[in-house]
Amino acid sequence: MDNNALTTVLGIDPGLDRTGWAILTRDKNSNIRLTACGLIHSSKDSALPERLEYIFNEIGKLAEAYKPNHVAMEEMFFLKRAITVSQTIQTRGVILLAAHLKGLNINSYSPKKVKSVICGSGTAGKAQIQRMVQLTLKLTKKPEPDDVADAIAIGICHLKTAPLKEKINLQAEFLAKINAAKQQQIKKK
Repeated sequence: MDNNALTTVLGIDPGLDRTGWAILTRDKNSNIRLTACGLIHSSKDSALPERLEYIFNEIGKLAEAYKPNHVAMEEMFFLKRAITVSQTIQTRGVILLAAHLKGLNINSYSPKKVKSVICGSGTAGKAQIQRMVQLTLKLTKKPEPDDVADAIAIGICHLKTAPLKEKINLQAEFLAKINAAKQQQIKKK
């Protein structure tokens, strides 16, 4: 297989207590495979800055070990507890920084978008997501816990939607160049 045709994504479900992660690949034939997955679990006994530093370092280690081309992460959505929102935003920030410093292409997806791509419905539940991830990747059992299943689903969502997004962006760039050339010709007349 031509390595240039292999796309590797680090899917992330951010959380201060538990950050789910998954490494997935898509080959030139659009076959998606799960390479590795797990949890980054920060100790509740540690101070917030130490927990964030730990997550930052672990994301860096994953990027070094697996060399992904892209990072796909869940966008923030409304949570009931203000402290949870604050902690998740801070966690997401250190993950974005770690990915940026490794030079990775960063993409974010709403939970509704991920559910829609994976299950066909933006309102799918956790069990549905786990089952569809299992079927999509032909796994012998459902991925657990939820954080890991969500990270896998986010990675799959990226690998399924990114090629079309890239084509749309290329077409838009091409059309913009054509329009700029037309404007220059008009000015010359």
